[in-house]
Amino acid sequence: MAEYDSVSKDLIQTYPKDFIRLTFGQDDVEVLDILDTEQSTVETRYTDSLIRVHIAGREALVHHEFQTTDDPSMPLRMAGYIIRAIERHNLPIYSSVIYLRRSAGRRDPGYFIQEISGRPVVMDYTVIRLSEIEGQDILGGGPSGLFPFVPLMKRPVGIDSEAWLHHCVDATNALPVDESIKVDFLGRLMILSGLEYDQRLINRILLQEGLMDAIMRESSFAQYIKQLGIEQGIEQGREEGIEQGERRSTIAAILEVLEIRFDLSEAHPLSARIAAIDDLHRLKQLHRAAIQVSSLEAFEQTLDA
Repeated sequence: MAEYDSVSKDLIQTYPKDFIRLTFGQDDVEVLDILDTEQSTVETRYTDSLIRVHIAGREALVHHEFQTTDDPSMPLRMAGYIIRAIERHNLPIYSSVIYLRRSAGRRDPGYFIQEISGRPVVMDYTVIRLSEIEGQDILGGGPSGLFPFVPLMKRPVGIDSEAWLHHCVDATNALPVDESIKVDFLGRLMILSGLEYDQRLINRILLQEGLMDAIMRESSFAQYIKQLGIEQGIEQGREEGIEQGERRSTIAAILEVLEIRFDLSEAHPLSARIAAIDDLHRLKQLHRAAIQVSSLEAFEQTLDA
């Protein structure tokens, strides 16, 4: 899952205050420095993000780890990161684990505890599951480094997953920011969405919106996307997008002919039946029939055949 770690770390280093706001729910935090995340042990380890801040009248560290899957050793890992960070920087620390995948992190207790002879050692940290955060709240808050993560967040009631992904793409594309920043956001959204969505769906939506070429040409993650082998899927999505576009136009042509010839309304049950047909060849046959039949009843018989 290196690609998701890379995108997440890059975003938190570029937009640290947005992630601190996610963790603390407050804006009165001053970011002082993005710290080196290497921790020297027998085996060198790296935290995902370590930020020196000024909060509540004193300096402190804000530590984030990104996780895509469940790891039973997470409490012990977090305890190790916390102790080594305190030892190195001699500052209090606020630690969080951000679970990206919808199914991950349900069993993370948010603490490490060890008790020997009545002497407890406890290390607390915050567990953040993106799927429990209201995505629309992030989209409604304006430009934010969290935008690429929104497809992984909780969607509004009544919106299915495909419509939600489409909405996230549209909202990101509408951001009032420089085009280069917008394209980078879309490239990162494209990669992160792969944790929950079929890549063909992601490609198809970006192609439909005319955004894929800009991402592959201008995003700082374009080369990374190519290395992930997504290009073949993009071409497949491009072909599917062309076919879907032809399907929609053929359905519209059938309904227009039936409306002109037989006064078929949009609310008529036949309209819904026609709109639900996926087979493009079948739709083309029905278009010819709509032009040739003598009555709406005759067209319905053709549809039933």
